[in-house]
Amino acid sequence: MFNENFDGVVLAYEFNILDKNAKILIGIHPFFGVRLKAKLLLFSPKPDMLLEGKVVKLSQGSIHLIVLGFSSATIIDEDIREEFLFKTKHEEEIFISKFHKRHVIKIGNMLRFLVKSFDEEILHISGSLVPPHTGSIWWLDRHSKEVSQPDRGNKSREAEEETILQANGTVGGTEVFSINNDHKIKKSKRKRIREES
Repeated sequence: MFNENFDGVVLAYEFNILDKNAKILIGIHPFFGVRLKAKLLLFSPKPDMLLEGKVVKLSQGSIHLIVLGFSSATIIDEDIREEFLFKTKHEEEIFISKFHKRHVIKIGNMLRFLVKSFDEEILHISGSLVPPHTGSIWWLDRHSKEVSQPDRGNKSREAEEETILQANGTVGGTEVFSINNDHKIKKSKRKRIREES
């Protein structure tokens, strides 16, 4: 339940009794008051905050989530970036990225999204997947450096990797070693043929 005094939903609290002596409250007999100090854990989503929720329903026009087991969230079609296409695969509805085939949103996935608005009365969140750092948490955690950059093909990727290696000074002679474990990096057949000719 949303508490207007705290501007949020109280999820947990921890309190300390400051005074061991209770005072009788005048006019409210037989109640007494004790001074407390409390730490509160509040759920108070604000616009432009990132939240995580579990996908419970998908349709072509929306994604429905549950946040912390009690608050619902909806991301409508206009707030889903164009990178994601809705498909039905093996009788399962999914959103799949055009650029990263493993970036899939399906029922049961945990999703990171941006808060657009929060309805305090019914504890409903309107969210967005437009920013590039939103989407499937599983995929984002594994690909945080290349978030929402389309695949550019093998040639440009190989050229980029070679440029990075040369900039780091790791390409010097005839042997190239990986940074992590000093093992020889295996070159593709095409690259070996190109270097030999």
